[in-house]
Amino acid sequence: MEKQKVYIETSVISYLTAKPSRDLVTAGHQKTTYDWWHKSKHKFDCYISDFVTQEVMQGDKEAAALRLDVIENLDILVVNNEISELADIYFQLLSIPYKSKIDAYHLAFTVWYNIDFLITWNCKHIANAINIQKINSYNAVNKIWIPVFCTPQELMEV
Repeated sequence: MEKQKVYIETSVISYLTAKPSRDLVTAGHQKTTYDWWHKSKHKFDCYISDFVTQEVMQGDKEAAALRLDVIENLDILVVNNEISELADIYFQLLSIPYKSKIDAYHLAFTVWYNIDFLITWNCKHIANAINIQKINSYNAVNKIWIPVFCTPQELMEV
């Protein structure tokens, strides 16, 4: 049986490699991310884009090196004009702030490449019920792929 595909958004990589947080919710997300990465990731074909690579390279050089090391063996999806156009549509549709426009690209990559799941801890622009409803409605009307946008916790076996 063919493995399902997962697009791993940058926040997952950040939670995986960050120093343990004192905030209980964040620490829980970090633990869940670690568990998914080490217990469930192998069950999927995992992908990122150059946008993820660009984002993980930002900030503290030591932390960026850890993040780059984690994504080293992941398949990288290539951007094209159709993805850029779809990202522009999602950017407008979801009223994503300009500084977060890359979030629209993460969504577009997942849809254009027919990826089954996008995992993220970004519940503001991506794993957000209102935004998911808007994307699913748009995609259904336009007869394009409808993936599942979720957190790593939602993609772990029970």
